[in-house]
Amino acid sequence: MARKLVTDSKSIISEQFRTIRTNIRFSLPDQEIKSLLVTSSIPGEGKSTNAANLGVVFAQEGKRVIIIDADMRKPTLHHTFSTINTDGLSDVLTRQKIYLNVIQKTSVEELSIIPSGPLPPNPVDLLSSKTMEILMQDLRKDYDIIIIDAPPLLSVSDSQILSNKCDGTILVVNMDLVKKVDVLKAKATLVSSKAQILGVVLNNVKTPKNHYYY
Repeated sequence: MARKLVTDSKSIISEQFRTIRTNIRFSLPDQEIKSLLVTSSIPGEGKSTNAANLGVVFAQEGKRVIIIDADMRKPTLHHTFSTINTDGLSDVLTRQKIYLNVIQKTSVEELSIIPSGPLPPNPVDLLSSKTMEILMQDLRKDYDIIIIDAPPLLSVSDSQILSNKCDGTILVVNMDLVKKVDVLKAKATLVSSKAQILGVVLNNVKTPKNHYYY
């Protein structure tokens, strides 16, 4: 999928994201899912686009949603939502700003974001800090759904740290890009981190011409 928001609720892609939203709920029927980590095995698989559009479909049903750009190495969320990235998560985690002052509204009603902020030299240390835990606790009080756009699993350890801070993790897999062995390594990494893996989103799947909705 291209790096763009799917705001047309009648489009096929929008329907696919609503299906993902429904499947997330069914994945843990006895547990309320308030925080989601979205990651991938390697860069370029579309995890940021999926995180953004999941936020859109949750907001479209009236949920208060916030997306955090926790990829403090190659942030893209501010580009997707056409916002600025002067202040953000890194400022909160270094205690330069309070989180209320870095939240940005988007063009989608009920959907806000926290951009990455200035790129720090030590993202792992910041994400594993007590301040990150406190931020998550505060956001759970103010929002119905927290979505974290995290770095690829096989590149850095950031997502490992974040995965067990969330109620569930979604692994985005680009069918044209990633190798099976890398997906298996990514899954093993999440399992070792005691992450609650909700499932996989397949990106760039080729739909056969004789496919019909049933």
